[in-house]
Amino acid sequence: MAPVTASAALDPTAARHEESQTIKIASDRLNYTSEFITAQYEYQNTHIERVAGPDGKEELIAKPFKQEFEFRTSRAVPKTGLMLVGIGGNNGTTITATILANRHQIQWHNKEGLQTPNYYGSLVRASTIRLGSDAKTGKDVWVPFSNVLPMVHPNDLVIGGWDINSAPLDKAMTRAKVIDYDLQRQLAPKMAEIKPLPSVYYPDFIASNQEDRADNVIPGQDKQAHVEHLRKDIREFKKQHGLDQVVVVWTANTERYSNIVPGVNDTADNLLRAVQANHEEVSPSTIFAIACILENVPYINGAPQNTFVPGAIQLAERHKAFIGGDDLKTGQTKVKSVLAEYLVNAGIKPLSIASYNHLGNNDGYNLSSQRQFRSKEISKSSVVDDCCEANHLLYRPSEFSQGGEMHAKGERPDHCIVIKYIPAVGDQKVAMDDYTSELCLGGRNRLYVTNLCEDSLLASPLLIDLAIMAELMTRITYRVPGSEESSWQSMYSILSLLSYSLKSPLVKPGTDVVNSLNRQRAAVTNFLRACLSLAPESDMLLETRLW
Repeated sequence: MAPVTASAALDPTAARHEESQTIKIASDRLNYTSEFITAQYEYQNTHIERVAGPDGKEELIAKPFKQEFEFRTSRAVPKTGLMLVGIGGNNGTTITATILANRHQIQWHNKEGLQTPNYYGSLVRASTIRLGSDAKTGKDVWVPFSNVLPMVHPNDLVIGGWDINSAPLDKAMTRAKVIDYDLQRQLAPKMAEIKPLPSVYYPDFIASNQEDRADNVIPGQDKQAHVEHLRKDIREFKKQHGLDQVVVVWTANTERYSNIVPGVNDTADNLLRAVQANHEEVSPSTIFAIACILENVPYINGAPQNTFVPGAIQLAERHKAFIGGDDLKTGQTKVKSVLAEYLVNAGIKPLSIASYNHLGNNDGYNLSSQRQFRSKEISKSSVVDDCCEANHLLYRPSEFSQGGEMHAKGERPDHCIVIKYIPAVGDQKVAMDDYTSELCLGGRNRLYVTNLCEDSLLASPLLIDLAIMAELMTRITYRVPGSEESSWQSMYSILSLLSYSLKSPLVKPGTDVVNSLNRQRAAVTNFLRACLSLAPESDMLLETRLW
């Protein structure tokens, strides 16, 4: 059969799912209707005032804070499309193969024997949340993450997207060399039906070694026309497949950083004018962001470049559209965020972290260009900042002016990052880290970590998680009872709750970035609990510590 255009997604109606448990909360603060789950929730925090004490030393006054909220979650799970920018790349083809193999329960043989598809590596589909304690035995009760609130099943996602290369996905899958041959053989007829839509290509933003792949680009140099072209693609994809919702995820090449230029990309209006003027500092990923914001479609940046320039963030705020990013936190960086936090929380002072990677896929090929590598270096280097800032006994903290502007960055470990392109390695990325830390009395502790991973098989479940969670956030609204503004409203535009899967999390301007994996996991878990009127998860476990 000839390839169909536009993203030719397969209809997922053959998917059948059986859930072993259902969750219902017995609480007078929670109301179930056929349409909504409505939760009353008391949010508690501690606010700190800094004052000068009688001896001249700073005194911290801690005041408990409480705020009543109502959260409302729509129970109807929409038919959802996932449009991937870079669908013909390693991640794009692997995501599609993963979903098709699971949807159709395709089994295959490799050297380990018969394999059955799964979603291992997915927070949503392969992890659990502690719901509470069994009333009779006192034992912990754990439930699937995906059962806590109504969520899209990845088997039901309708897949489509754009790529600067025209190869249909069966050919692109073969080129990527990620999937076992026996599975490729069985998936090929289904993958062949998906042909990438033409994408935006501005050669200055990605490595020149990608030029030979660029045979499927939206013509012309008119950036405003490119925005409108992408908006039309999204609308037609939605109409073609009868979709209620679409989520767009960038999983294409890493771009160079865009220069932040006053009058060009610093405000929403300036950014829109810069698009009309075809300004050279408006990147392809920002063009996609603008199109998605104007179509009110959630857009996630899975690469390290600064897609969300200040003007793009302001535009998303103006339209109350959802955005999230940046860069997937897969292997080495995820381990680093855990290890650095462990050392600092143990009172051990990391002095240096030296990170080395080599890989041979097209991502590595693109990153062999210095400007694109610099984007990756920035996203990977900030992952330990928050844990260092949290411990002023080990590290000199950052200094802030009274207006809240940082004028002296705090002490940090020496942090070196190296990425090398080694073609023979393919998608089997090798990462090595050397952690040197200071102990008491001038002692030293050194940790050496080697991490061998199949890069796209780690990344693909994260991209699926990001899409599922972004869709869920479109169905959650909140209000403050008794306030002047009592109508339901959507959550803030920047989806910082997605940070667990992201190296360099985008957050609300003026707020702290959290890189700690444990804190990121707790944040999303406790938010889901809040939507069910449940208290935050706690390990206080007083039942086990009192007579």
